[in-house]
Amino acid sequence: MIDVLDLKNVDLKRLVHKTVSKRSGRASFEYVEKLISLAMRKEVDATVTGPIHKEAINRAGFPYSGHTEILAKLTGTKHYAMMLAHDHFRVIHVTTHVPLRKACDLIKKERVFRVIQLAEKTLIELGIKKPRIGVAGLNPHSSEEGLFGWEEEKEILPAIRKAQRMGINAKGPVPPDTVFSKAVGGQYDMVVVMYHDQGHIPMKFYGFRYDEKTKEWLAVSGVNVTLGLPIIRTSVDHGVAFGKAGEGRANPQSMIEAIKMAVAFWKGKEGG
Repeated sequence: MIDVLDLKNVDLKRLVHKTVSKRSGRASFEYVEKLISLAMRKEVDATVTGPIHKEAINRAGFPYSGHTEILAKLTGTKHYAMMLAHDHFRVIHVTTHVPLRKACDLIKKERVFRVIQLAEKTLIELGIKKPRIGVAGLNPHSSEEGLFGWEEEKEILPAIRKAQRMGINAKGPVPPDTVFSKAVGGQYDMVVVMYHDQGHIPMKFYGFRYDEKTKEWLAVSGVNVTLGLPIIRTSVDHGVAFGKAGEGRANPQSMIEAIKMAVAFWKGKEGG
């Protein structure tokens, strides 16, 4: 049996599918807001969200770049990170929804260190007793000893060494063009990535499969988890798919996996 909480903030007679609207953006934000409040009051054990349309919620007057930022703001969380997972392949982001030029400026040793800490804590909660964490470099070849940049030496490596001194099994900076193959092959339990696409591209290459003949996504796997929050939150790892809105043919695979992941985190917090 499934309980359905209807906030009565959507007039279905006026709802237009496949269209960005201020009305729908406001409704989706209000549902997320309600979800967070229920979790903060311990009325639910975990939360799972579907995709929201970022333009729609901004049109409605909520200046957020996505779920992650909404959750952090409404739960009062300062240090948080996005994790993507599919099977045993996991990535956690140092930066997410910012321009690439700005992302480079946000790679700071303290932030990298906190994300490494979050990675270890999360893996332990998932039942991995001795997590192995690979930390990706920012530049090609992890800067080739400073030839292609300085971020590895000045910001990333000091964070890794600090984590190692605390007993965390973190390795790197590993060249970005090899670290994901090593993770898929089993060398790392999670990869710390420096910016949005550095993590999203390998995850979606690994978990998504498109068929040009049928014009359909045959596989849409992957779960988005916001780490560092006082509540459990998982989500699908894809967008709103306006092309399928209202047609009843969206692929539920990622949502199913997100629900399973939320349960796994809850069991981890409850001690199994």
